[in-house]
Amino acid sequence: MRVLIVDDTVLYRKILSDILGAMSGVEVVGTAANGKIALDKVRQLSPDLITLDFVMPVMDGMETLVQLNAQYPNIKVLMVSSRSQAGAQVTLSALSSGAFDFVTKPAEGDWKASQENLDAQLREKLRPLLRADAVASAFTKPPSVIKAVLPTQRIDIVAIGISTGGPKALAQMIPQLPGNLRVPVVIVQHMPAMFTAALAQSLDTQSALTVHEGKDGQMLQAGHVYLAPGGKQMRLAKSGALVKIEITNDPPENFCKPAVDYLFRSVADVYGARALGVIMTGMGADGTRGMQVMKQHGVPSLAQDKATSVVYGMPQEAFKAGVIDLVLPLEKIADEIARVSAR
Repeated sequence: MRVLIVDDTVLYRKILSDILGAMSGVEVVGTAANGKIALDKVRQLSPDLITLDFVMPVMDGMETLVQLNAQYPNIKVLMVSSRSQAGAQVTLSALSSGAFDFVTKPAEGDWKASQENLDAQLREKLRPLLRADAVASAFTKPPSVIKAVLPTQRIDIVAIGISTGGPKALAQMIPQLPGNLRVPVVIVQHMPAMFTAALAQSLDTQSALTVHEGKDGQMLQAGHVYLAPGGKQMRLAKSGALVKIEITNDPPENFCKPAVDYLFRSVADVYGARALGVIMTGMGADGTRGMQVMKQHGVPSLAQDKATSVVYGMPQEAFKAGVIDLVLPLEKIADEIARVSAR
C-alpha cells in the first residue's frame, strides 16, 4: 500500500514516516507540508492512502479532503487529529466528508509511550486496508436478506454496535428514525473520549430524537439515543421498574473501550427477548459474542450489508457466527427499526 504523508510539521512527517515505513505491506512514497503540495504529489505518486493533518498553511486538511474526494475518490484518507473539543468537531466533519477514519496525535508527556500509542492506532486503522482482498473475498455474493421479516415479539430497546465508518453511517441513519420512536436506543461506537461527546452533539442537532452521550445513573427514556462515552464501558441495569445506564472503568474487550459485547450482554440480562440487536459497519468481531448471548434469549437481530459498509468486518463476523436474522443496506435500517419498535 502506497502512502503519502501530509503534515506541516517536520517532526510529525518524520514520526509518521518511521512508523508506517516499518509496517509490512506499506511503502511511504512521499511527504508534503500542505494540501497544495499534496495534490501535486498525488498526481506524481499515485498513493493508495493519504494521512492528512488538519491545520496547515496554504491549504488546510478539510479543503484538501474536499479536493481529493472530487479528483481522486478512490484514494483512502486517514485524518490525523488533535485530542481537543475543536479537533473532535472538525474530525467528525471530515468523516462525514469522506475520510476513511482518523488517528489522534500523541498528547504531551511521555513521548515514547505516545509514539507507541500512535503506532498501535495506525496498525489498527490500516489492518482492513492491508487485508482488503481477504475481506472482499469472504463473501463473493454477500446476502441482502436472510429472512423476509424479523421475529414478531414486542421490542422495548434497540442496541447498536458500530465502528469504522460509523459516524457517517449514524449521521444518515439516526435522523431517519421518527421522533415518536417508542423505545430507547443505546449505541457503542468505537471512538476515543471527547469524540463521542462531539458525535452525540452532532447527531442531536440533526435528529428528531434526543441524542446524549451516556452518563452514569441516567435513566433510559423512549425516543432518546444514548452513545457510550469513549474510553469507558457502558452497560444497562435495572433500577426498580426503570432501566439505568452504568458507566464503568472495566477493562477493554476485543481491545475496545467502549465494547459492543459488554453492552449487548447487559441488554440481554435486562430485557431478555424484548430487544433488537443491530451490528453495523466496523472492523473486527466486537459484538458477535454479545449477540450470541442476546440470541440465547431470543433477541431478533439485523446487520448492515457489505455494499454499504465502509469495513465489512463486524457484520460479517456476526453473520458467519449465525446470529443475524436480517441483512439490510444502510438506507433501510432506520425503517426496519421503526417498524419493529412500533409493535
